[in-house]
Amino acid sequence: MTIGWPILSAVIFLPLLGAAFILAIRGDDEIAIRNARYVALWTTLITFLLSLVIWIEFDPTTHVFQFEEKYAWLGGAINYRVGVDGISMLFVILTTFLMPLCILASWTAIQSRVKEYMVAFLVLETLMVGVFCALDLVVFYLFFEGGLIPMFLIIGVWGGQRRVYASFKFFLYTLLGSVLMLLAIMAMYWEAGTTDIPTLLAYKFPPEMQSWLWFAFLASFAVKMPMWPVHTWLPDAHVEAPTAGSVVLAAVLLKMGGYGFLRFSIPMFPLASEQFAPLIFLLSVVAIIYTSLVALAQEDVKKLIAYSSVAHMGFVTMGIFTLTTQGLEGGIFQMLSHGIVSAALFLCVGVIYDRMHTRQIDAYGGLVNRMPLYAFCFMVFTMANVGLPGTSGFVGEFLTLVGAFRVNTWVAFLATTGVILSACYALWLYRRVVFGRLEKPELKGITDLEPREVLVMAPLVILTILFGFYPAPLLDVMAVSVQNLIKNYEAALAAAQQASFAMAQ
Repeated sequence: MTIGWPILSAVIFLPLLGAAFILAIRGDDEIAIRNARYVALWTTLITFLLSLVIWIEFDPTTHVFQFEEKYAWLGGAINYRVGVDGISMLFVILTTFLMPLCILASWTAIQSRVKEYMVAFLVLETLMVGVFCALDLVVFYLFFEGGLIPMFLIIGVWGGQRRVYASFKFFLYTLLGSVLMLLAIMAMYWEAGTTDIPTLLAYKFPPEMQSWLWFAFLASFAVKMPMWPVHTWLPDAHVEAPTAGSVVLAAVLLKMGGYGFLRFSIPMFPLASEQFAPLIFLLSVVAIIYTSLVALAQEDVKKLIAYSSVAHMGFVTMGIFTLTTQGLEGGIFQMLSHGIVSAALFLCVGVIYDRMHTRQIDAYGGLVNRMPLYAFCFMVFTMANVGLPGTSGFVGEFLTLVGAFRVNTWVAFLATTGVILSACYALWLYRRVVFGRLEKPELKGITDLEPREVLVMAPLVILTILFGFYPAPLLDVMAVSVQNLIKNYEAALAAAQQASFAMAQ
């Protein structure tokens, strides 16, 4: 589908234009800083509105890529090609929706190098949206790796006391995994003669080659999600990152790994995906149980939420590799729900951190007495994080578990223990921070949510409850693309079985 002008490229590169505009603002006085904030806010809002136009014009009844743009690049061997289907469309909307909230959340929290901070966020938005729209492997890789640079700076410049350590750990972990993916992309080009993603989706890679390529992509996507045991960079990055940096990290950057499994690992290497699905189930179950137990032992609010993110990503990988309709749709829905809920939880942490400048759970208690509005918002997001029916968190977890039950009862049973553990750490956190007597003297002057903070929280509360009761807007968009993915996967397995049977004869 086309609108008649390159709207997808506009959504991708408009934030870059806003970043250039901010760089052109002279001076570092109060007026220049205020202008930089407003330019960033309006740029992200317009980008979001443009993505809504794509959402409205999107045809969910077909699995083909829509709003395609293709231009010759790098000598014609590699093209700039972008487009969206029912899966990537949802992640584009998630990214553009959250960015204005990130700018608003940083409005008063960031006081140093404000212009550079806004530029970093706008550049990051371009790179994140580009990842979900890219239809060429090289273009995808450039966007995928490019996102490391602004995130590295956001953590390293505006982070906490151990920000340099955390930013380098984040950078080195993700870069190492991605180098293996680059080697796999080169091998795919030598084998198929193209880096065009739609062409590669139809290409039949040799079975022995699929295994190596699958592991190379796994190295990159497992670190990005992150999966156990390569998750250790995430808690450090979250604790040291500024609030909006944690929001983007949890809500969007983590989802690139899951998106990579859906876009590359399963459709391009179906035989390897079936062969190594038990490995993914094992890693997912360990992630769900182990990181939930680790979350129970945390004394830092951000670290607890960071470990809970690893556990929730375990549900995602488990659901995706069940290769069932419920599992795949549940995995995608869980990623989108987690994008909203985890973003909201980190924003909630940011609210009290801005007032008290500590993230230690022991420093709080009885906040409901002074901050009833905050307590309500935090409660909604805590319930969604637990997976309470009526919130978006329930839909994704339920579907992934249904998919798992159809494939392996033990995997589903062990994963279900994660639901119980998540209730333990989430409710423990909420009780310690919000309930009880307001005894600490430094908390007695704490104020409830400001109008700007209400503006940030309100849409997240609404969407968390709306998608809990009415998930159809998301499920309907992804349904046809998911069915096509399963159909092609099953056809590839059937063809391989026929070939092995013929050789046996």
